[in-house]
Amino acid sequence: MAKLICTAIMSLDGYIADEHGEFDWGAPDSEVHAFINDLERPIGTYLYGRRLYEVMVFWETAPAQPNQPPPVLDYAKVWQAADKIVYSTTLQTASSARTRIERTFDPSAVRAMKDAADRDLSIGGPALAAHAFRAGLVDEVRLFVSPLTVGGGNPFLPDRLRLNLQLLDECRFDNGVVYLQYRVTP
Repeated sequence: MAKLICTAIMSLDGYIADEHGEFDWGAPDSEVHAFINDLERPIGTYLYGRRLYEVMVFWETAPAQPNQPPPVLDYAKVWQAADKIVYSTTLQTASSARTRIERTFDPSAVRAMKDAADRDLSIGGPALAAHAFRAGLVDEVRLFVSPLTVGGGNPFLPDRLRLNLQLLDECRFDNGVVYLQYRVTP
């Protein structure tokens, strides 16, 4: 059975975007990006909400952009090699290969995907991830905590969610980012 992993780059105060919707403060440097690439390499399927998918679809064309550094080109290959499922009631067509659109998040369908998959799944977008957390589907949480606070915005975790977590790994980077990997425990 594959794991469902929820990964986020967030501020120290728990936000993935500030109150203006900006998240440029979380852009990984080369060291962090290479680390993320290695973590993401085993992912077979990405589960996205529409908004995150619209951000991530950049990776479909990233190699065609001039002067991309090696970690960007590497991640583009990782992303393009994986399947993508976008949960959206408004998106009509996907703008990337290996992508399908689902209209609703069905916990039993995701559970069946986990049972059948031979590679791990990743879920992203805080609204979509909230459904998976509440359904008890998330097996791991991977956080990249940026060394700043933004004071408000789009939180990584929903209100009124209690999780028991077991620390599996941690890593500090030269730019002050801290990586924390947790197993979700009953």
